[in-house]
Amino acid sequence: MADKNKNKLAFLSMPAPASYVAGLGRGASGFTTRSDIGPAREGPSAEVIAEAQARRGEETDIDPEQFQDPDNEYGLFAGTTYEADDEEADRIYELVDKNMDARRRARREALENEELAKHRAERPKIQQQFADLKRGLAVVTDEEWENIPEVGNLTRKKRKRDERSFVVPDSVLVGDRSKTEYENALDTRQQEAGGFETPADSGALTNFVEMGQARDKILSLKLDQVSGTSTSSGLATSIDPKGYLTSLDSVVLKTDAEIGDIKRARMLFDSLVKSNPKHAPGWIAAACLEEHAGRMVAARKLIKMGCEQCPKSEDVWLEAARLHNNDDAKVILANAVQHVGQSVKIWLAAADLEHDIKAKKRVLRKALEHIPNSVRLWKETVNLESNPVDARILLSRAVEVIPLSVELWLALARLETPEKAKAVLNKARKAVPTSHEIWIAAGRLLEQEAYADDKPEDKRNKELEMVDRTIELGVRELRRHGVLLTREQWFKEAERCENEGSPRTCEAIIKATIAMDVEEEDRLDTWVSDAEAAEAKGNIGTARAILAYALKVFPDKRSLWRKAADLEKAHGTRDSLNAILERAVHHCPQAEVLWLMLAKEKWLAGDVPAAREVLEKAFVANPESEQIWLAAVKLEAENGELGVARELLVRARTVADTQRIWMKSAVFERQQGKLSTALETLDTALKKYPKFAKLYVIQGQIHQSQGDLPAARASFAAGIKACPKDVTLWILASRLEEADGRSIKARALLDKARLANPGNDQLWAEAVGVEERSGGATQAKTVLARGLQECPNSGLLWSMAIWAEPRPTRKSRSADALRKAADDPLVLCTVARLFWAERKIEKARQWFERAVAANPDLGDTWAWWLKFERQHGTPEHQEEVIKKCIAAEPHHSPTWQSIAKDMKNTGKSTREILELVANALH
Repeated sequence: MADKNKNKLAFLSMPAPASYVAGLGRGASGFTTRSDIGPAREGPSAEVIAEAQARRGEETDIDPEQFQDPDNEYGLFAGTTYEADDEEADRIYELVDKNMDARRRARREALENEELAKHRAERPKIQQQFADLKRGLAVVTDEEWENIPEVGNLTRKKRKRDERSFVVPDSVLVGDRSKTEYENALDTRQQEAGGFETPADSGALTNFVEMGQARDKILSLKLDQVSGTSTSSGLATSIDPKGYLTSLDSVVLKTDAEIGDIKRARMLFDSLVKSNPKHAPGWIAAACLEEHAGRMVAARKLIKMGCEQCPKSEDVWLEAARLHNNDDAKVILANAVQHVGQSVKIWLAAADLEHDIKAKKRVLRKALEHIPNSVRLWKETVNLESNPVDARILLSRAVEVIPLSVELWLALARLETPEKAKAVLNKARKAVPTSHEIWIAAGRLLEQEAYADDKPEDKRNKELEMVDRTIELGVRELRRHGVLLTREQWFKEAERCENEGSPRTCEAIIKATIAMDVEEEDRLDTWVSDAEAAEAKGNIGTARAILAYALKVFPDKRSLWRKAADLEKAHGTRDSLNAILERAVHHCPQAEVLWLMLAKEKWLAGDVPAAREVLEKAFVANPESEQIWLAAVKLEAENGELGVARELLVRARTVADTQRIWMKSAVFERQQGKLSTALETLDTALKKYPKFAKLYVIQGQIHQSQGDLPAARASFAAGIKACPKDVTLWILASRLEEADGRSIKARALLDKARLANPGNDQLWAEAVGVEERSGGATQAKTVLARGLQECPNSGLLWSMAIWAEPRPTRKSRSADALRKAADDPLVLCTVARLFWAERKIEKARQWFERAVAANPDLGDTWAWWLKFERQHGTPEHQEEVIKKCIAAEPHHSPTWQSIAKDMKNTGKSTREILELVANALH
């Protein structure tokens, strides 16, 4: 029976018959499976197929022409020879076949592509069907991914439950039983020791403090042992006992994704270095990867293999030195020198590893023996020398070995005495005739000699002229040798000389090169733009030299003199400004502004007689100049010479006879309290100049100050009739009526004024003020809204609109104002005040700066800024605001004008007026 069962299963170890088809006996032959079509990879080779056929006893099909020799044909042409014409005929037929195939190729390929596209459209791949869903996964957040439910049982089939049971071990039952039991007897050991106390030799309790100290001591001993481990083999890592525990906190824990990336990168780099072992960057990248992964031993092993495979690559050796400690790196670089002895980087790295200066010098001098023509090695060697004599000797040798190095020549010249430095620079100029740095160094050397000692002025000027000639000769020589530097390059050299303390060399370079590549008609504009660019960079000496040369070419250009004077006023001294202005009035005697600037500088310096002398010369050059006459009057009035000022005004009315002089005469008399004389002067002036509105303004104000309201009203009415376009007259007439208690008349005047001057924001602002002062807040808002409709870009009206809003909505209103009038100084000042109210100090200060930069002539803005700095700023901030205001000299704004033109404040300085305005603002 056993033999029968054994024979029954014997077919399992036998080979299948040749005609066997799996599943055919049970009817499984009507469908195709993966076993029928084979796996999705390349099929068996011809050798495997032949072996299988031989095993099954089948005969292989033999191609009768398989071993046919093409040169030994048989049949019709068996006896012929293959000649050159036969080869040519075969080639022609091949070309014909190719042409025929090419003719049909485009059509055939188009048809194939069309069929393929149709097939893909009808039966797309699974990958294409889910492409849009896979793209949508890019926007799935982490929370959405976590909320995706787990896959459940969707087959709707009941699964069998595992109802098997297991026997609980006895140990579990015994343990549970003993949990609730209590000990009611002592064991033998406890009975011998005398109770529950732990037995000890001394009978004392455990001292945990001593145990902790012993533990710390053992840990320190272990750390000392580990830190003393030799690391010369590169297989052990030294440990810092102090930073060991803290370094554990700095260990970066890598995520699974990073670990996977490192593994993939390791496989790629491993394949790279195996396929191309002579590729140095591959070894470096593989070592860096291991270093990043924290496997320093593997990184050092890899870079060591890289050094063996690529001994001529300096980068591999440098990377190997970096990955090892100092002692090992010295050994590695010593080996590197044997293979790449001409590498400067290797020698410099070896020198950096040395901590002793003598050792560094020894390494660098050894490097110079191998690479004597390296400028960098010579420079490093010289920098290590503390003795100038030794450095000079080294540089002398260096320029002999490398005569074309400009840096070494210049370094040697700096170490020599002035006389020897000249000889060195002459040798350098002969050795390197195309170097502009040598010529500039020569010029700087001459300038240094000129300022070296206390020399007479004439001798110093001659030596400084040598600087100009040297630079000019250098430019010519460079051009002769074909060295053509652009103007921008020369200007950069000039700026560098200025920054390094050689202003005369800078000026010489500008003189010699400023006219290069500039058309004659474009010279003035080009030079002015060059000067402005240099001033913007902070190179004042360069800008001064450019303007000086331009003034020599164009001595009669007033704008040039004005720019030069402004430059000296902003960045120069008082003496340099006076010198420029004196030259300016000499060349341009008709330029009234230059005369006035010179006189003002003399006056500010406290030299009043010199200022008078300047104005006398100005009178001679410009006898009918209104500005010079008024400047002379102001000078005398400010210095208390009122009689002289009055006489000057009388002479000015006779000689110049302008409407402004008549107006200043009336103002002068009004300031002195002689109102009747002022009115007489105004009557005479109005007969001569009936269209000058300021005369009516002054006349009306004098009558109003005297309490003669009808006369003032008549003056304003006459002025409005003569000058209906003057807004100030309309506003003063309205305020006069309002002061007289006739608000209705004031409104009517302003309505007429708006008809005569449409789109004027000052009239609308005055109308709003009339309504507010009369108590009609609602009407004031209505008028303000109408004004904004007519003047949508008015900063004055937008400022009033912001303050008219309740506090919570002011910020949004200010945003609307900034959209409509972003650069208006009144809007900027209002926004700054809003930030001030919100206690945003720095923002408020920035917006005040923007406001005064937009229009520095508005005095109220300066006063608001000073008031802000008084509350939140330091005394330094306050003084800075006052200085900037004095430099700007503002003249306009309502509060500023009302205080500055008040008779009580006549003669007060800008500082005093600013203080009064800041106190008056609220």
